[in-house]
Amino acid sequence: MKKLNVAIIGLGKISGIYLENLTGMFKKHVELVGVVDLVQERAKEVAETYQIKQYTSVEELLGDPSVELVLNLTTPQSHFALCKQVLEAGKHVYVEKPLSLTTEEASQLVALANEKHLVLGGAPDTFLGSGIQTCRKLIDDGWIGRPVAASAFMMNHGHESWHPAPEFYYQAGGGPLFDMGPYYITALINLLGPVQSVAGYAKKSFSERLITSEPKNGTSIRVEVDTHIASLLQFHSGCIATLVTSFDVWNHSMPRIEIYGTEGSLRVPDPNTFGGPISYCRMGEKEWTDMPLLFDYPENSRGLGIADIAEALESGSEHRANGDVTRHVVDVMESILKASREHVQILLSSTCKQPSPR
Repeated sequence: MKKLNVAIIGLGKISGIYLENLTGMFKKHVELVGVVDLVQERAKEVAETYQIKQYTSVEELLGDPSVELVLNLTTPQSHFALCKQVLEAGKHVYVEKPLSLTTEEASQLVALANEKHLVLGGAPDTFLGSGIQTCRKLIDDGWIGRPVAASAFMMNHGHESWHPAPEFYYQAGGGPLFDMGPYYITALINLLGPVQSVAGYAKKSFSERLITSEPKNGTSIRVEVDTHIASLLQFHSGCIATLVTSFDVWNHSMPRIEIYGTEGSLRVPDPNTFGGPISYCRMGEKEWTDMPLLFDYPENSRGLGIADIAEALESGSEHRANGDVTRHVVDVMESILKASREHVQILLSSTCKQPSPR
């Protein structure tokens, strides 16, 4: 197949696995041509390691006619402006989650991509891995009957104990919902289809956080966002899901994701991974049964969404981690927070097609 020429903007912590996979696991799909970062020394080191081009600015990268797709790995506050700049330069773009901080901005990006006949895609692509795709097949094949309910819990005590620069997780665009919610909501959309309406409650339990990781150990962070969000999602299918995301919980025993059907229950692996254990319980039984993975990509396969774009561009099909899905995820998250502020149920303004199975 024809390789898709990709350049990366932003070389923070997440970039390492993308660099590894785009030049290894997905090298038949992608040709990594260059990188740019605010820290010139970092970009120089990466360029030398992978024998690719170091751009001195975003403008230089966007002016390179050989670049076909830009991988945007900047912080969430920059996602909208930079994706818009990339699309206006006539290049496809794939962005780390979330697509933007508001549904209005996300809709602008979707409209611009459509207007210019360009591909807009975004993380997470973990739902394309073997774990959630196996769960999708089990649901589609009727193992649990008709899905009627689901529960999902992402709860920990934040990132300040391990991340080298955790401040932005507690600023606008951060928090447990916008940081980790995309993994859970995207997985649920893949398994159950689009969301129709939401309700929720949100709170900020601590006004300040203390960094205990290096190199900023002892630094205090002012918390600007809600850090415990409990929500209800009603899907167009009629299924109702409980979703709790929190940076205020030290430990818990709740499931990552479980889907409950008319004929059984399914325990879904961590949606922040590509593989993971799957368990199934048939109606009338008490014990869970471990299920085998049925698809490839059980390991950390970040970049799979870009490989899917490369295949879609060649075949003329639609890639799965597309702009409509990523915008719908933003709409779900923004609406949950709005529902909490206004004490109402919110009917979503967006929808999307349920991504096709692999």
